[in-house]
Amino acid sequence: MTVTLNPYVNFDGNAREALEFYHSVFGGELLTSTFGEYGQGDGPDADKLMHGQLNGPGLTLMAADTPAGVPYQQPVGFSISLSGGNDEDATLRGYWAQLSEGATIVEPLEVAPWGDAFGMLTDRFGIGWLVNISGQA
Repeated sequence: MTVTLNPYVNFDGNAREALEFYHSVFGGELLTSTFGEYGQGDGPDADKLMHGQLNGPGLTLMAADTPAGVPYQQPVGFSISLSGGNDEDATLRGYWAQLSEGATIVEPLEVAPWGDAFGMLTDRFGIGWLVNISGQA
């Protein structure tokens, strides 16, 4: 088995909505499990996501809702990065356009001083994204 590193993002009750949005952006297969499906059907978290996983082309994104009694902390200090070369230009620009819906654009997607197209945004769920398309100069 190969070691894999991928983001696992916590949400404050809207993990399903966020993952469904990311599924609409990236495609792939979305798998979800609620707390209720794992024996917590009577509790306040029954309908919240205990685990969600989006397996898309070249990516795995996992997420969950923060359960009751655990303080939710807004994500800070990290971004999810999407990168590729000229062959992926249209795909990455398409991801950028979709992630931009309702987002705060930190840096527009344009040619950066190092010659790549680069942009930064915080999506409508509070998650930071970086897009870098190499070889633009």
